Amino acid sequence: MNEKAHPDFESLMPGATFSRRGFVFGGLAAGFAVAVRPTLAQETIHTDAQGLLAGEVKIDGLPAYRAQPQGKTFLPTILVVSEIFGVHEYIADICRRLAKRGYLAIAPELFARHGDPKQLSNVQEILSAIVSKVADAEVFADLDATAAWAAKNGGDPERLGITGFCWGGRIVWLYCAHNPKVKAGVAWYGRLDGEVNARTPRWPLDVAPELKAPVLGLYGGKDQGIPLEDVEAMQDALKKAGNGSMIHVYADAGHAFHADYRPTYRKEAAEDGWRRMLEWFARHGLAP
Repeated sequence: MNEKAHPDFESLMPGATFSRRGFVFGGLAAGFAVAVRPTLAQETIHTDAQGLLAGEVKIDGLPAYRAQPQGKTFLPTILVVSEIFGVHEYIADICRRLAKRGYLAIAPELFARHGDPKQLSNVQEILSAIVSKVADAEVFADLDATAAWAAKNGGDPERLGITGFCWGGRIVWLYCAHNPKVKAGVAWYGRLDGEVNARTPRWPLDVAPELKAPVLGLYGGKDQGIPLEDVEAMQDALKKAGNGSMIHVYADAGHAFHADYRPTYRKEAAEDGWRRMLEWFARHGLAP
């Protein structure tokens, strides 16, 4: 794996075991991932849990963070897929923000079998020790299980969506080609092309004609980890496929522009992207 090709190299400033599934840590830790803890000067967004049912759940032993309006059922469900840093406070807050809008939002810890990226202080170590071991097929199976769990715990199985950031943004494209039950996806600056191997046999550029749900891609024009040529190639592929998917580029934003806990955050692009995401979900049958 070419670790330095990962966008998070460009965007950063210089347990218990679960029996048959082999998990290597027991649950979600509070706070931000060690590798990207905000500085004292960094003002982060915090969404309270008032009126929500929010916290950790287990899905066949897999830790996940779930947030949904208290006392409501048959809710549109959004799967939230993390960056390489796992399900830390930023991802939990994303779930609470969506829950405040009327969604059941759930973020599974998709790295749980291989380690806890939240506890590692070095991006290269996260990539080599954990992320490089995670296979797409494993991720799809865990997301399928997460969607099934949500459908039995307050979610509407007929209204399923997905969003993800960086590593999770790539997964959004792929999952929308995998699961025909998904109604819509929103991919935040996920890589579109890369190394093909047994773990990552296909990339978003490969599956553009096979998307079963429309995807909105949100990308930064100054993202040094995702070439603009790849974004333009994906736009062309989506246009040829004619499946309703599209990409919006923020010309002055770089990678991780939505990550309010990092120096990469760009408030205007982040807020506009969030608005576009909610409108996209509503347009495709996922309005609360």
